[in-house]
Amino acid sequence: MNPQEKLWAGTFGDDYTQRNRRPPENDRVLFAEVFAQTPTMPWSVLELGAGDGVNLAAIKAIDPEIDTTGIEINEGAFAGLKTVADAAFCCSLLGFRADRKWDMAFTKGVLIHVAPDDLPAAYDTLYQCAARYVLVAEYYNPQPQTIYYRGHADALWKRDFAGELLDRFADLRLIAYDFVYHRDPYPQDDLTWFLMEKRQ
Repeated sequence: MNPQEKLWAGTFGDDYTQRNRRPPENDRVLFAEVFAQTPTMPWSVLELGAGDGVNLAAIKAIDPEIDTTGIEINEGAFAGLKTVADAAFCCSLLGFRADRKWDMAFTKGVLIHVAPDDLPAAYDTLYQCAARYVLVAEYYNPQPQTIYYRGHADALWKRDFAGELLDRFADLRLIAYDFVYHRDPYPQDDLTWFLMEKRQ
């Protein structure tokens, strides 16, 4: 494991899971807005870094027929994820390979915690697992920026994740994006989401 994987797999990741519990309605509203922008409904979704499954539970609240899969490195969070997702894997998202694709693969507050040197592998996993849609909901900054985070200098970065994905994969196109303010009626943590589609 690299230093970031060790951090999130251990007690730091346990504490994060407990600290970041939020009303499920906030995430249901966000994903409903995302799905409203998709030309066709994604009936299978994969979340990389799914935590205890709060995002996948929100997606199930939109339509319980959506097939959900989550990948999570922290065993404590994984215990919760298994009760929510249709399928779950306790492993790192880096280098994850599957014998299937999902209509949509996404991250939410995860790429910001991946070290810059490991981002190409994370991007490849996200892209390869998506049959049609790629969604990233992360902190945005036009230039890469390192943020000192809870006593750690190498645990959080802001950058243009979507732009880097679009540059890396020529068949991706941006179809929608939005910012969710922390004072929104259904707040998120000042994140920006970008929905991309593979050209068919």
